Amino acid sequence: MYESLGLSMPAPQAAVLFGLGLGVLFGALAQITRFCLRRAVAGDDAERRPAGGVWALALATAILAVQAAVAGGWIAFDDHRFLAADLPVLAIVLGGLAFGAGMVLTRGCVSRQTVLLASGNLRSLTVLLVFAVVAHATLKGVLAPLRTSLGSVTLPLGDATSLAALPGGAVVWAVALAAALILFALRSGARPRDLGLAVVIGALAAAGWVGTGYVLFDEFDPVAMESLSFTLPAAETIFWTLASSAVPATFGVGLIGGTVLGAFLAAAARREIAVQSFESPRQTGRYLTGAVLMGVGGVLAGGCTVGAGLSGVPTLSIAAILALVSIIAGGAAINRALGVTRPTAGSGAQAGTPEALPAE
Repeated sequence: MYESLGLSMPAPQAAVLFGLGLGVLFGALAQITRFCLRRAVAGDDAERRPAGGVWALALATAILAVQAAVAGGWIAFDDHRFLAADLPVLAIVLGGLAFGAGMVLTRGCVSRQTVLLASGNLRSLTVLLVFAVVAHATLKGVLAPLRTSLGSVTLPLGDATSLAALPGGAVVWAVALAAALILFALRSGARPRDLGLAVVIGALAAAGWVGTGYVLFDEFDPVAMESLSFTLPAAETIFWTLASSAVPATFGVGLIGGTVLGAFLAAAARREIAVQSFESPRQTGRYLTGAVLMGVGGVLAGGCTVGAGLSGVPTLSIAAILALVSIIAGGAAINRALGVTRPTAGSGAQAGTPEALPAE
């Protein structure tokens, strides 16, 4: 379709601007709603259900919008990595568990850390730098052998790579998933404003797929079909930052930059700019550990909470669903482990209170 628009710039350059625009909108909305799956999995008791409701409604919107685009013939995921016939089950499960644990240790998934960076959070800056380096090392560097070894353990799915291949087909499964998520969201106690903005966030995920897979489609100058995601884009951004004269910007670079810009504008307008840093060496070590786990885990799982979850699950991919479930399980498990202070042997002490964590 891109050729018919009559634009002078090549499709890859347009993709950077498109990513920038999506990022600005996502960053602003995520700043306002505090959009993050970690809050739903391991947040305070009072915020879990509302945060989960916002996230669930965004996902429901993305599912319906993406599958509507598929049904309309605008996009197709037949050749996408989410629908690979051989499921790298071990890599996805271990990666998801690691990512989930990491996002709890750092008090935010990668998308949330990107948003927090824009409001002056130096902890988030540190997390993102370590995350991006580790992710790139897992993709193409010293940790790549780990990725390939775990990825070699596969489960052949044949044609059953998505829920669309199951009885009922894509429409039935998409409606069923979305209905369950919408019902949960409406009962979550989330503010109507946040639920309304969640619908827009979900629509952005669908817009990413349609924009890169349909609007920017150019046979002679192809653009990768992708949507909101933060694992590969973070690695691309740090690589582009270090070698921009030799490496062109991508959709992902635009997305990261736009997210920071949008979150900054929203934070500034709401007077939420505040410089924050680490409070102790122990806290620093915890955040660094979490960043490493998310870097490795995000690559192994095939994406983060946004890339594999918000953008991936709407494709109805079994791989994306498994990744999201694994991330949630990993986050819940480490949160439960951190939430209990075990008594020392012979002390007679009872389980104590959870360790105090810094605000986001």
